[in-house]
Amino acid sequence: MRIVGGQYGGLRLSPPANLPVRPTTDIAKEALFNILEHKLTLADCTCLDLFAGTGNISFELVSRGALDVDAIDIHFKCLQYIKETALKLNTERISTRKADVLKYISSCKKQYDFIFADPPYDLPKLPQLATLIFENELLKSEGLLVIEHPSTRKMDDIPYFLETRKYGYSSFSFYKHT
Repeated sequence: MRIVGGQYGGLRLSPPANLPVRPTTDIAKEALFNILEHKLTLADCTCLDLFAGTGNISFELVSRGALDVDAIDIHFKCLQYIKETALKLNTERISTRKADVLKYISSCKKQYDFIFADPPYDLPKLPQLATLIFENELLKSEGLLVIEHPSTRKMDDIPYFLETRKYGYSSFSFYKHT
């Protein structure tokens, strides 16, 4: 796993093997950020990384100039790895929070320009995740939401849906708040 582009581009991330994660592959992540380059100016964005895991996406966002990233995960060891890696990179633009993501969504009072969610593929509320984010107004006007999900699951049944891009077993569905 590596940071694909930006200030830390090429840097290898080596999280502990025992973390309960399924990191976004480098190929899929590179494709995602190529798409994002045409949809957002990351240097102007406040970002939310839900189900942050290894922080793979958080580090990529910071590397590409995001103003700040809130990384939310329920697993302490994941957040510990993110904090330690942020210290090594000498960045204070990543904040971590240990929380159940679904509870965080319903209690969060902050709004974001970009939200990325990479939930466990067997999450029972996966089909409702985009709706929950929009109902709780976490996304700013013109903000962008991306949810990573299994390619076998359709995630296009809400009004804010834009498109889905498939990368093998994983897909990214895009939603825009207008």
